[in-house]
Amino acid sequence: MIYRSKAPLRIGLAGGGTDVSPYSDQFGGAILNATLSLHAHASIQLTNDGKIVMESIDQNSIQSFDRMDTLPIDGCLDLLKGVYNRIQKDHPFVNNGMKLSTFVDAPAGSGLGTSSTLVVAIIGAFVEMLKLPLGDYDIAHYAYEIERSDLKLAGGRQDQYAATFGGFNFMEFSANDKVIVNPLRIRQDYLNELENNLVLFFTSTTRESATIITEQQRNVKEKNTKSIDAMHQLKEQAKMMKEALLVGKLDTIGEILDYGFRQKKNMAANISNSHIEEIYEAAMKAGATGGKISGAGGGGFMIFYCPGNTRYKVIETLNTFGGRINPYQFTQHGLTSWTIQ
Repeated sequence: MIYRSKAPLRIGLAGGGTDVSPYSDQFGGAILNATLSLHAHASIQLTNDGKIVMESIDQNSIQSFDRMDTLPIDGCLDLLKGVYNRIQKDHPFVNNGMKLSTFVDAPAGSGLGTSSTLVVAIIGAFVEMLKLPLGDYDIAHYAYEIERSDLKLAGGRQDQYAATFGGFNFMEFSANDKVIVNPLRIRQDYLNELENNLVLFFTSTTRESATIITEQQRNVKEKNTKSIDAMHQLKEQAKMMKEALLVGKLDTIGEILDYGFRQKKNMAANISNSHIEEIYEAAMKAGATGGKISGAGGGGFMIFYCPGNTRYKVIETLNTFGGRINPYQFTQHGLTSWTIQ
C-alpha cells in the first residue's frame, strides 16, 4: 500500500508578515494569498524490513533508522522527522517498517511557503494512512504547531492554511492562534486576466527566512514604530487587494503591490537588497506597474503585475538577470490525499 498526498505552494499578494506573532497577537493580521499549480508531494510506503526511512528526493537526501517512535532532530530532514515524531506521539501506530518520500516543485527558501506546505503534505499522507479525523483547520494548525512549537522554526501562519485550503483566501489572524480563512469568490475572467498579467520570476537565489522573521518579531517586541507602522499599512493593503479582486479593479493591482513592496522594506533589514532593487526597477521601466518579493524577502521568487501586453517586454527584461520565468496556473484545490493498492 502507498499513501500519497500533495499540497499547493502559494504566493502572498498582500499583507505579508502580519501573520507573524507577536504582531498578529497584539494588533491582528490580515493576508490575501493564492495557491499555484506547484506542489509539495509526500508518499508513505509500508515495508517489512523494520526500518524507518526518510527521503527527500529533491534534496537528494535520505536517512534510515531502526524502527523507533522518536527520530533524532539533528538538522537533516527535520521536517519529515518532526511530523513522524508528532504523529507517533499523538496517534501511535505500529508498523514493521515504512518509507516516507517527499518532493517539492520549488527550491527551499524560495518564498512560496515550501517548508510549511511540505509539512501539510506529510500530515496529509499520515491522515490518509491512519484515517485520522482531522478537518482543514485541524491539519493547518497541526502543521503550525509542529513547525513553531516542536521544531522551533520561526515563521508565520499563512502558509499552512493556504496549503490546506487552497484557492484565493483572505485570512485573518488574532491572539490565541485564532485564524479565520475567508475563501474569495472571484469572477473567472478576473482570475484569467490576473493569471495573464502576473509574472512569476525566480531570482535564482534562496534565503533563510527565519533570520528576517526573527528581526521582524524583535522589532515588534521592542516597539519599533517604523516597523509596526509598516505592518499596519500592509494589513490595510490586504483589504485593498481583496476589494480590487472582488470588484474587478484589476488596473489598480500593480499600484497596490508597489505600495506593499515599499512598506514591507520597513519591517526589517535585508528584506530587499541591491540585486532585488535592480530587478524591480528594470521590470517597472519595462512596463510593470508593481511587484513584490514573495515570502519573507531577501531572495527567492518575485512577482510583477504587467497590464495589457507588457508581460512580454517585462519577461524579456527579467531574462537578462539570469533567473527564470516560472510558468504557473492558479489552483482552487488545497491538500489532496489518496491511496494506491
